[in-house]
Amino acid sequence: MAVKIITDSLSDLTKDHIADLPVTVIPLTVRFGHETFLDRVTITTEEFYRRLIAGPTLPTSTQPSPVDFTNAYDKHAAETNEILVITLSSKLSGTYQSAKAGIDLMNNKKCRVEVIDSQTVAGGLGLVVLSTAGQAKKGMNLDRLIEYARKALTRSHFVVYFDTLKYLAKGGRIGKAAGLLGSVLSFKPILTVKDGEMAPVTRLRSRAAGLEYMQNYIAGFKNIESISIEHSTDTESTDILAKRFAETHPKILIMRSAVSPVLGVYGGPNAFAVTVLEAEGK
Repeated sequence: MAVKIITDSLSDLTKDHIADLPVTVIPLTVRFGHETFLDRVTITTEEFYRRLIAGPTLPTSTQPSPVDFTNAYDKHAAETNEILVITLSSKLSGTYQSAKAGIDLMNNKKCRVEVIDSQTVAGGLGLVVLSTAGQAKKGMNLDRLIEYARKALTRSHFVVYFDTLKYLAKGGRIGKAAGLLGSVLSFKPILTVKDGEMAPVTRLRSRAAGLEYMQNYIAGFKNIESISIEHSTDTESTDILAKRFAETHPKILIMRSAVSPVLGVYGGPNAFAVTVLEAEGK
């Protein structure tokens, strides 16, 4: 029985990405005032960003409950004895803790569940989940998959362009990038995830400079397994990046995705992100 992989919606994996893989995505929750939505389930990315831009109420987010994970564990336990969970960074959400707590509530105690804190988010998580799930589909057992996923996380390199840090600051997820707040009117920050939390990389003066930075960032890697290119509201920059990469690397997987509503709570409009998953033996 193949190992089942579970992740959360901040991996930015859609149904199309995981159609042929043993992957289940647990959604986080978005709230606009008293209205509650499941990330990518009961609210689309398009509707979320429309409301974010036009509405007077700033949204908030909540991690899945332990029971949400337990339900997924018990469902998969009917098909397998081994489950691997890979969540977004525990410093950005309580999702990892919920995934761990959900194990104790399982009905099937014979099914082994292991949880990995990815210490990253978005494509940085999504590409690792896709790569690990590919190995699970080939029959790799749980112990080897844990080792594979942990090593893959060291090969995953995520950077994100923000048009503003307003949403990240108000959401309390700004981390080590707090020092950039005084310059948000003059500069466009590039951030990454370091030690599980947001951290500054550089500051640029325009979106065009951000696009150029991302293109040069990708070009700095010589041995690439896959790449993720994501957008929040504007696909123009990411379409350009994807087109240029595909022209020079036609055989490498490009994961295209909209930044999930929960991530949009903190990223805001006009953000875009790139993740490079280096190939093994880099």
